[in-house]
Amino acid sequence: MQTEQELKDIVKQKYSEIALQDKETNMSSCCGSGCCSTEVYNIMSDDYTKLEGYSADADLGLGCGLPTEFAQIKKGDTVIDLGSGAGNDCFIARAITGDTGKVIGIDFTEAMINKARENADKLGFNNVEFRYGDIEKMPITVNAADVVVSNCVLNLVPNKNNVFKEIFRVLKPNGHFSISDVVLVGNLHDKLKGAAEMNAGCISGAIQKEAYMDLVKSNGFKDITIQKEKAIVIPDDILAGYLSPDEIHSFRSSDMGIYSITVFAKKPEACCEPGCCN
Repeated sequence: MQTEQELKDIVKQKYSEIALQDKETNMSSCCGSGCCSTEVYNIMSDDYTKLEGYSADADLGLGCGLPTEFAQIKKGDTVIDLGSGAGNDCFIARAITGDTGKVIGIDFTEAMINKARENADKLGFNNVEFRYGDIEKMPITVNAADVVVSNCVLNLVPNKNNVFKEIFRVLKPNGHFSISDVVLVGNLHDKLKGAAEMNAGCISGAIQKEAYMDLVKSNGFKDITIQKEKAIVIPDDILAGYLSPDEIHSFRSSDMGIYSITVFAKKPEACCEPGCCN
């Protein structure tokens, strides 16, 4: 079994490669009859192009939802984007927060940080910044953010509990998050669980939907709701890189499901007197 650090290294390597490609290359490139490696990353992406703040240079087609659409961001808010990639969600958040707000993107892939900073410079934004760091230990002070967003990133992290603890820490009292992520219902085939491409492509790193929601609750969040849910279908040409025809048929016939969900939750207000949070 791979260690947490080994899994992180796989993700970092794959996303460093993707950062050097444009969206069209990501979507069209395929490794012959074997794994369609780049297709794994964008089979879940939603259309951003009609959202204010959209930047084509920052859109690598890697998301599984539109968390900024549901995040209830207000003018002047401080927003943190976890796994900010080339910066697309940050720029859309900035269109809502305006000049008086602040948007901070965090990513542990240096190539993505460099690409995002280049995009911010081209757009002339002085209130959007990108910080290199691990979202399990964010380079952010306590109670800093009004809103946290993330798009198809937590499923890539081996220790998701640590990330939710960090989200709770950096949010202001009564702040909230809106996170799009991939979850499972039923058991994923063992061959898919062990595939590096499936891990970096957001599939094998996903956990059970019920366990995911339990993590949110156990870390102290309230008003937990699923804002959007959609089924994810892995094309047969991708599955063929890992499963035999009979195994693909069995996979299709099972009750196993892969879903993109957008989850909303709030950090409770600060305690008003000793013992009130017990």
